[in-house]
Amino acid sequence: MITAIDEIYRRDSRRVFSILVRLLGSLEAAEEALHDAFVAATEQWPAQGLPAHPVAWLVSTGRFKAIDRIRRQTRIVSWDSAPELAEAAAAVPDEQAPSWEQQWDARRDIEDDRLRLIFTCCHPSLAEEARIALTLREVCGLPTEAIASAFLIPTPTLAQRIVRSKAKIRAAGIPYEVPGPADRASRMASVLRVIYLVFNEGYSAHAGTATQHIELADEAIRLARLLMSLMPGEPEVMGLLALMQLHHARSAARCTGAGDLVPLDEQDRARWDREAIAEGAALAEAALRQRGFGPYALQAAIAAVHAEAAHATSTDWPQIVGLYDALLRAEPSPVVALNRAVAVAMRDGPEAGLELIGPLLSALPDYHLAPAAMADLCRRAGRIEAAREHYRAAAALAQQEPERRFLMRRLTELGG
Repeated sequence: MITAIDEIYRRDSRRVFSILVRLLGSLEAAEEALHDAFVAATEQWPAQGLPAHPVAWLVSTGRFKAIDRIRRQTRIVSWDSAPELAEAAAAVPDEQAPSWEQQWDARRDIEDDRLRLIFTCCHPSLAEEARIALTLREVCGLPTEAIASAFLIPTPTLAQRIVRSKAKIRAAGIPYEVPGPADRASRMASVLRVIYLVFNEGYSAHAGTATQHIELADEAIRLARLLMSLMPGEPEVMGLLALMQLHHARSAARCTGAGDLVPLDEQDRARWDREAIAEGAALAEAALRQRGFGPYALQAAIAAVHAEAAHATSTDWPQIVGLYDALLRAEPSPVVALNRAVAVAMRDGPEAGLELIGPLLSALPDYHLAPAAMADLCRRAGRIEAAREHYRAAAALAQQEPERRFLMRRLTELGG
């Protein structure tokens, strides 16, 4: 039973949390209620058995635990003293109602509580970094330590940022709702970035021993689908979904059974998900046909060129360089410039890429893929000692164990 509870927590805890946020009107109250609900589940389910509708049971239990806490703290003995909570309590049917889950799942996508919570956390009154950190923590349940590592800031600093953001939402009375069309644009960039960060954490874990956390990547794709149903025809939403689908299609071939990374040019393309590639490529093409497409649509187009090549040697590198040229104009950054330099090296030879990457190293001092790219091009150009130096630098910066192993394996292959 404990294993079943752990699985439900992993799969459904953030869904339960999002519903409780709407019902209780407070991130803090919802977090406490979620904790109390799962404590009650570990105490009751082993003896009583798994309820027919665990999510409904957890929501109902968490709600009543929150009510009990408020009564204890404020000595409330009558619902008349808490009309808002009384109204919220009536909004969730009894946990025994057999059709509650089906009714919930049948709601329109626009009513999804996690999407509502993402828009709340991405309110324009919050700083952008605070919006992203708050959403990753509260909507997706990523540990504070993991988010701090992704932002390259101390964990206490990130924790305080989240606390201040919650306080600002509470003090400003920011509603938990999907905004109307007039207000969506101001929050769209942060929402898209949050979803992509969640996907990246799942597709390529930022640190540790795991190469991928597929459930997070699946969750990001699901959220993007919800967003696309809310804003059909929005090119950057289409582009983001396409980009994630195209990357996710390669997940089965990205690592060996032992967990070692397999670079793109060495992957078994027969293991790629061709159905996902077809969907992603079609979405990317549709996004580029819309007015106002941007970086996500361009990145999706680049991923589509890679995914549609039958073999690594048949990749259309001139087209990829052209797309990177457009991406660099739309989103000038050292990381985009680095990726473009690698594409130029594949088109024109390693020396051309080395000439472009050299000046970028100082702009990306903590980004392990910069010295890794430099090392690979030095290896291909026959600059063996320089390649060793850059592989060592990249391995020292890499936080993910499979990436470190890959870089050290490359270093070993060079000898010396």
